[in-house]
Amino acid sequence: MSLFRLDSSIRSEGSISRALADIIERHWRDAVPESPVTRRHLGLAPLPSNAWAGAVTASATPEDRRTPSQRAALDLASTLVDELAGADAYLFAVPLYNFGVSQHFKTYVDLVATDPRMATDIRSVTSGKPAVLVTVQGGNYSPGTPKEGWDHATAWMRRILADVWELELDVVTREFTLVGVNPALDQFADMAERIRIDAENQASESGRTLVTRARSESELSAGRRPV
Repeated sequence: MSLFRLDSSIRSEGSISRALADIIERHWRDAVPESPVTRRHLGLAPLPSNAWAGAVTASATPEDRRTPSQRAALDLASTLVDELAGADAYLFAVPLYNFGVSQHFKTYVDLVATDPRMATDIRSVTSGKPAVLVTVQGGNYSPGTPKEGWDHATAWMRRILADVWELELDVVTREFTLVGVNPALDQFADMAERIRIDAENQASESGRTLVTRARSESELSAGRRPV
């Protein structure tokens, strides 16, 4: 089995989303130590911001009239989908930025969508495979909080990963990561600690579940192959 892992934190050190994803990956490696892991770090190695436009315009341009930048955009989209197609399970670590989805992850999703293998009218290369989405939030936007509903990212990512890409998705969330950083949030220190522990326990459980689901899907796929 193989794992595809994507990170989008802009931090090179101290990333909480990356730390939670590390917990999940450790469970994967403990269970399948020889499994290859393909990595893509969008925060530290962003995709070109104009690649999506290039791929979209290229698809409407006859092949012999495509510009070098259009061809490069199509090649990049194909590479991204090759990475998805080659994996049996997925791990996405995408923090909330400015109440919305990371621009790096949005660019990634848009570019992936230009590849014919991810068209919405066919069974995509990710369909039915297991995945975990890790997302972290500096504040707390849960029901009953003063900023309830200000998280405009998680629901969108669920829609893409679970409904459009048809992944068997678990979501691990940790809120209040700015407690201890922003003095205005000091009063929530005890709650933030409980949330941290819960998120790490959830990451461990999701790591075990990811392995179980990947094995099950791999066995089903093997059973569907002609003999």
